[in-house]
Amino acid sequence: MAAVQWHSRSRKYECEHQCESSAVEFSDYHPLKAITVTDSKSGRGVRKGSTSSSSSSSSSVALDPLSSLLDGTDPLSLFAAASETPTLPHSVSAGELGRKHQEKEEEVGSDFESWSCKRGEILARFTTTEKLSINLFMGSDKSKASSPSSAVSEKVRTRLEELDDLEEGSQRELLNLSQQDYVNRIEELNQSLKEAWSSDQKVKALKIVIQCSKLLSDTSVIQFYPSKFVLITDILDTFGGLVYDRIWSMCADPHPLPESFCADDVNDTAKETCLNWFFKIASIRELVPRLYVEAALLKCNRFLTKSGIQETLQRLTAMIRGIGDPLVAVYARAYLCRVGMEVAPHLKDSLNKNFFDLLASFRQIHGDSVQNQLVLQRVEIPVYLTLYSPAIHWILQCVAYRAPEVLLTEMMERCKSALLLNSVMWAFRAEFVATRATDFIGMIKDCDEAGFPKHLLFASLGHSLSSADPPESERLSILNEAWKVITKVRCPRDYINCAEIWIEFTCRHFTKREVNTVLADIIKHMTPDRAFEDAYLQLQSVIMKILTYFHDFSVLFSMEKFLPFLDMFQKDSVRVEVCKSIMEVFIKHQQEVTRDPVILNALLHICKTMHDSVNALTLDDEKRSLALLINGFIRMVSFGRDFEQQLSFCVEARATFCNLEPVIIHLIHTVNQLAMETRRVMKGNHSRKTAAFVRACAAYSFITIPSLTSIFSRLNLYLLSGQVALANQCLSQADAFLKAAVSVLPEVPRTISIEGKQRSSEPFLLDFINNFLSTLLVVPDHPEQGVLYLVRGLLNMVQDYTWEDNSDAKVRVYISALPLLAAMSQETYLYTIPKVDSNETLYGGDPKFIAEINKLCETLIGQVLDHLKSLGRDEGVRRQGNLAFSLFSCLLAHGDLRNNKLNQLCVNLWNLSHKHGFCDARTSVRTLEHIKHQAQQPDLSHLTDIITRLSLQSRA
Repeated sequence: MAAVQWHSRSRKYECEHQCESSAVEFSDYHPLKAITVTDSKSGRGVRKGSTSSSSSSSSSVALDPLSSLLDGTDPLSLFAAASETPTLPHSVSAGELGRKHQEKEEEVGSDFESWSCKRGEILARFTTTEKLSINLFMGSDKSKASSPSSAVSEKVRTRLEELDDLEEGSQRELLNLSQQDYVNRIEELNQSLKEAWSSDQKVKALKIVIQCSKLLSDTSVIQFYPSKFVLITDILDTFGGLVYDRIWSMCADPHPLPESFCADDVNDTAKETCLNWFFKIASIRELVPRLYVEAALLKCNRFLTKSGIQETLQRLTAMIRGIGDPLVAVYARAYLCRVGMEVAPHLKDSLNKNFFDLLASFRQIHGDSVQNQLVLQRVEIPVYLTLYSPAIHWILQCVAYRAPEVLLTEMMERCKSALLLNSVMWAFRAEFVATRATDFIGMIKDCDEAGFPKHLLFASLGHSLSSADPPESERLSILNEAWKVITKVRCPRDYINCAEIWIEFTCRHFTKREVNTVLADIIKHMTPDRAFEDAYLQLQSVIMKILTYFHDFSVLFSMEKFLPFLDMFQKDSVRVEVCKSIMEVFIKHQQEVTRDPVILNALLHICKTMHDSVNALTLDDEKRSLALLINGFIRMVSFGRDFEQQLSFCVEARATFCNLEPVIIHLIHTVNQLAMETRRVMKGNHSRKTAAFVRACAAYSFITIPSLTSIFSRLNLYLLSGQVALANQCLSQADAFLKAAVSVLPEVPRTISIEGKQRSSEPFLLDFINNFLSTLLVVPDHPEQGVLYLVRGLLNMVQDYTWEDNSDAKVRVYISALPLLAAMSQETYLYTIPKVDSNETLYGGDPKFIAEINKLCETLIGQVLDHLKSLGRDEGVRRQGNLAFSLFSCLLAHGDLRNNKLNQLCVNLWNLSHKHGFCDARTSVRTLEHIKHQAQQPDLSHLTDIITRLSLQSRA
């Protein structure tokens, strides 16, 4: 390789820049324009990849593929045009459309809380550890399928006998079931119902429903009754849907019924089937199952008469009066109101009657029968009254939905008992309750606390006031009256349940003084006997509600009791979650940087709590989440021009958050930004104090970087810190950073873990080395280290590094180093750093310095050519071609091609890159175009000779 003589091309960067910015596109070239190949036979230019026929003109305007595909027609416009004149189905008349519109107006809107939203809450709230029992349907030998020739009367007689058979021993009682076993058995019955229906055993399905409905008469485990009601009514809903769909399907011939059909649209067969179902239900002997099953089929009355639903609702409402147990009766009314709201929400009379019947029967609760039952089951009256809450809440919600103010006021005045008053406050619109909050407080005071504690009533009132605002003049008196009752609650669980609700009202309408008072009261009640350990959810809710309304953290942390309140979170996982919530709100709402010592001390304490939770078992995702929050806090800390105080804060943060590497990396970036900010503020005028501070920042980074475990984080930060030191004229510090980076390079592993997967480190290493090389242009040589000592050190490391097998990475580094060395040989460098003398100034174009550069370039080229020779075998020819083209491009851009040997080497590399046809044709064509364009410049006219020797070759 001694025959290769390198000479760098002399560059005039300013002239080149001006030429590039003002030059017109040569040969009409554009990187996104398709290549045009000229057909030598026809003399016609054809765009590569064009679908034009041979007879088409060679227009220079490319066709829009979407336009050519659609002939300029928008498919959405076609669709719209086709649907401009919609037609109505022939089975829908104008009258039916009117009824459909009216029904739409009567539908329940989204402002009505559906039963499905309450279902899960009831199941979770009303549980039991008592043993339960259930009757399972076992079938009977008496039920036999009738023969095809049987008369209709025989079928009816047989089905009635099958219904009677249910009461003659076709069931098995299961005793001593746990709550979960009970739920599983109910689900089995629900599944059996569906299977019986799908196998056309309709009577068996009805038996299952009757049997399940009977369970609603049983209050032997009274505390579980609300959950039992939910489970059983699920089965009833399933049955009602199956029957309705069955009858609906019978009306599909010849055309399906419209959505808003009437009884006149139903055929006789469907009506007869519907009547048959109601006759079967009428034969059920017991009141409760007969009532529930008929209520489940309420919607089916639409098939019979127009007024059927209204008449049935009135009749079933009156039937409930015959149920002796008030708890069973109130849930029966709740179910009737539920199906009534689903089927005919406009029929308000039955809803109102159910409510007033409820009031009339409420005295039964204090009767001997109920009291004896409670004594037998050892249930206290306050607990018993809470069993009514879901049913009464639902009835009142139905009655109050879009009801006039007059009716709501009457209902409020009629509900004198604590239980009913509690349900009113839950079910009525929050605005209605808030407007009359003072009246409700007066009614609460008049209630007897023996059956229903007043703090529960105030909790319900607070729930409404959290959604709507009472009159401003009454807010303070409302809070005082409520807190007089709440603070006297002795049970910590009951107390915190109320306090959690009222803290939102306090935050919403009052200042930090009132909130601080409430926090002090909570601490007073929850600290004795460590009661807070059983109330973490409620305490978390208190924090979140405070954070919702207080976004000024100087105000928040000035509350004397806020941090002591946080100290009640003794469980590590809960404490960390609370701290994360606080930091999330701070990052979201803190608009300006802060140096407030109150905020900084409090948030440092909170962030330290999050940091100290990290251990060997902490997941990487959790570490990233915590680091993100802590970094967000650090970004919001600024001491203005007090740079020393800012650096002191970073020193403290480094010691505090040493276990979270992303935080340490962020701190190093912050310190580097601080050094650059110092340079900007001082406008480059370095005093001794400023220089000392910059050196202190460099020392911070130099000491901190080795603690990082990520090798590429260390490399990139060494390089960044070196660049910052150079920018601040700290040459010895920059030299130390860059040498440290070179010394770390051998430690780079061949694979690294990225998102849990092992990936090759070579792409990242090459990217870093290229960045490093670009920095070396402005780094002056150390007077005691020799010429190009950093470049030589880097190349020696590359030479000794253990690269992957069959890798070209080392050679690519050598090729990347050639542009750097060519740039170093110029009289004026492409870029410099103000007030830093680069090698252009130190050597001033010294021939010995240029000779050293040329010698090093020749060595690198020799290494590359040796590697190209080793790739001459079949499996390496593609890599050989790519590398040869890369070296060719480098020599073309940076070498002095007036040198005949270098000139000939370029031609040889071009031929080698195209020898096996793996070189990209587009790239080759554009390269030739570029050389032709360059040859037009006076100082590059020698390229004309090269162009004639470069030819395109195709793969054989």
